[in-house]
Amino acid sequence: MTPKNDDHEALSGGELTVLGRIRSASNATYLCESTLGEHSVHCVYKPISGEQPLWDFPDGTLAGRELAAYLVSTQLGWNIVPYTIIRHGPAGPGMLQLWVQQPGDAVDSTPTPWPDLVDLFPANKLEPGYLPVLRAYDYAGDEVILMHADDIRLWRMAVFDVLINNADRKGGHVLRDLDGHIYGVDHGVCLHVENKLRTVLWGWAGKPIDDRTLEAVAGLADGLDDQFGDALADQISHAEIAALRRRARGLLDHPVMPGPNRHRPIPWPAF
Repeated sequence: MTPKNDDHEALSGGELTVLGRIRSASNATYLCESTLGEHSVHCVYKPISGEQPLWDFPDGTLAGRELAAYLVSTQLGWNIVPYTIIRHGPAGPGMLQLWVQQPGDAVDSTPTPWPDLVDLFPANKLEPGYLPVLRAYDYAGDEVILMHADDIRLWRMAVFDVLINNADRKGGHVLRDLDGHIYGVDHGVCLHVENKLRTVLWGWAGKPIDDRTLEAVAGLADGLDDQFGDALADQISHAEIAALRRRARGLLDHPVMPGPNRHRPIPWPAF
């Protein structure tokens, strides 16, 4: 059995122990350890009972949207979202997702010498290999520029966010693990029928989408008319699945990355 399968089985069938609460999250979110036999994994646990009501999303649906986003990522073959399930935990049923360990997570670790994938830079110094998003002022009143890495893995994440209609792609939701793999997390407010795309990944706005990416989008669109659509129906509504299909077909018909609109195009805070 591979280590990846060991992690998946431990998350699905292991005994959950709460290690602490993640206070920065808007909904009840816990760091847990799931142990099956001699194998343990760290994970994020978001119980449905701890979801805060939102005016524009149905109550009690955020965990299902997290799982649906993982399923879309898997269907695309991009491995953007960490392994995600819904199961019973100490506070009732909820979303469980494998924890992404990042360089610098340890208390005594040395800070990484490179900027984050999404970061702020002095406005008079554009970072090589990064794309500008917007100019703003920091808390000290100095002008800064928000930029993100010009990386194919982030490019796919930006396309993914268009597809799932992600309303909350903050810089802090883009993670790089110890092996350099890039993940996206926190997809509870996505897959709405109305356009709610809010993201910090606007660096490719107006750019054409490459053929290889479109092949994956076409596979997603075809899958929605087959068994994959049935699997999603356990997590989101038929109207939301139809809207996902329209977004996928829309990208295929007009393969250009959209640009931000004037109504809060970037989530706040941005990190």
